[in-house]
Amino acid sequence: MTLDDLRVFVAVCAAGNLSAVARDLSCSQSAVSQHVKRLERETGLVLLERRPRGVLPTRAGRILHQAATEGIAGIDAALRHLDDLRRGVGGTVRIATGATTVRHFMAAGVAAFRARHPEAALQFETAASSRSCLEAVRAHTADLAWVTIGPPLDGVEQRASCELPWMLAVHTGDPLAARETIALDDLAGIRHIELPAHSTSRVHLEMHLERHGVRLTSTTSVADWDTALLLAELGLGHAILPALPGWGGGRGEVRLIPIPDLPPLTAGWAARRWDALSPLAIEFADTVLEHLRR
Repeated sequence: MTLDDLRVFVAVCAAGNLSAVARDLSCSQSAVSQHVKRLERETGLVLLERRPRGVLPTRAGRILHQAATEGIAGIDAALRHLDDLRRGVGGTVRIATGATTVRHFMAAGVAAFRARHPEAALQFETAASSRSCLEAVRAHTADLAWVTIGPPLDGVEQRASCELPWMLAVHTGDPLAARETIALDDLAGIRHIELPAHSTSRVHLEMHLERHGVRLTSTTSVADWDTALLLAELGLGHAILPALPGWGGGRGEVRLIPIPDLPPLTAGWAARRWDALSPLAIEFADTVLEHLRR
């Protein structure tokens, strides 16, 4: 049983597919299968259940997966610390974020942290969605992720940190711009600028609108909140967005009008295990929250 065997096994459990792991590792599916078979020979147990569309860990596989995941996380952390010592730096914090996260949630905290720890290495990995950020944490490629809090995910701990009320972004010349608040029924007639189909914020929004029988009509889609706000400012549609720090009540040719009947979106930090984070990573997370709350 080697560390490579365990790494491959953990990757297979996460992907649920041997060929997907083979592609990621640039090797053959047979090579991936050999790592798993070696573990099964040494444990004397079947670790994976083969299914038509992939594989699932058996009860024994789940036990080994949990132990291997925790062990690999500790080894990876130790190797990073040793590398920091070799390079003479004060430590590394790896953060997975969405496209607009650093600007809206982290800017002041990052600056304060950097002032206190000029020797520390900060590595930001931009991901397309909160789900991608969570997967980066689960796959050990990030220590922390700032995400829209969603359903529980095995192997990741999420901590709610702030609530973001929903707003409707409209051009100042739009008839809705004169409203103090927007009712849910008003949303049925807007030209919606929609976010990616599987983003946590869009799923949250559509789930609550469906409960009230509201369906949105859209001819425009974007990848992030800032782009949606810009298009609303240009008069190209209406954007339903969380009230992000720094946006305020109005900006240029756009108004942000509260939608009080929509429950707020919750954002916060995610990590594999909070008690396994380095002191530097914990300080970074706390510093960001401290400045965000100001």
